[in-house]
Amino acid sequence: MGLGVFLHETVAPLMESLARYMPGEVFPYFFTMEMFQRALLAAFVITIVAGVLGSFLLIRNMALIGDGISHVTFGGVAVALVSGAAFPLINAAVFAVIASIIIFELQDRGILNGDTAIAIIMTGTLAFGLVLLRLDDNIGGVTPVVEGFLYGNLLFIDDQTLDFICTIGLGALLLLLAMYKGLLASAVDPVAARVQGIPVKAIGLAFSILTALVVVSMVKILGALLVTALLVSPAATAQQVGKSFRSCVLWSQFFGMFAVGLGIYLSAEEGTGSGAMIALVAASVFGIVAIAKLLIRGVFLAQENLN
Repeated sequence: MGLGVFLHETVAPLMESLARYMPGEVFPYFFTMEMFQRALLAAFVITIVAGVLGSFLLIRNMALIGDGISHVTFGGVAVALVSGAAFPLINAAVFAVIASIIIFELQDRGILNGDTAIAIIMTGTLAFGLVLLRLDDNIGGVTPVVEGFLYGNLLFIDDQTLDFICTIGLGALLLLLAMYKGLLASAVDPVAARVQGIPVKAIGLAFSILTALVVVSMVKILGALLVTALLVSPAATAQQVGKSFRSCVLWSQFFGMFAVGLGIYLSAEEGTGSGAMIALVAASVFGIVAIAKLLIRGVFLAQENLN
């Protein structure tokens, strides 16, 4: 029994007891049917990890790496589908880790800046995956299974995938906690961090690899094209209201949970893709909070000018 299966069996009775209080005609089934329970549990585990990781990505100016790595994972998935691999996420993880190391080294050695390296590897690997799928006669292009990896599909969450997501999630949280001070110090002032003896390069490389693995675990929930929505949008929204890094992490959890919960509810009731709806809700929440902040700031400034 893996970690995900154990967690599912532990919380399943609680989820079933909450079903009667859930709105809608379809959404309550996410709390009673085993297949939907796994999907909902995986989504919330991913959200917890993404809230913490996304906050670090923003303060380290690495928001784009999540998008780049998510596109890279599709190349790994394509190779797995063509070769008939039993668990495509393993291939995706290998591709993602290699790509994260290449991007980090290109940036660290000054060969290319981060955005350029991400753009080249992202588009190249995504194109490789699409071409490979089109050339394979057995697959013949973008099938419903392939679309699930591109845009996300909660129905793809089986026991093996849930174990993978929960294991990566727990490992990521523990590593982020262990690297917490080093990540913050190297993000604020890398030179001072080196003087203090903090292994800035090792921490940066480890963080890049960790980001790659978390992104892979998110692919079946949001899809390779929409992963950034849950990594960046809640964290960016949290920065609009948080007063410290710690408060931003907590607010990121709140906004992420809200986007996932409302996104899954709307997608279930309206019959839309879960990944797209979660991304849309997360972006909408950011827009509402940002506009509200501007309006409130405008009101206070107007009052100060009157005084």
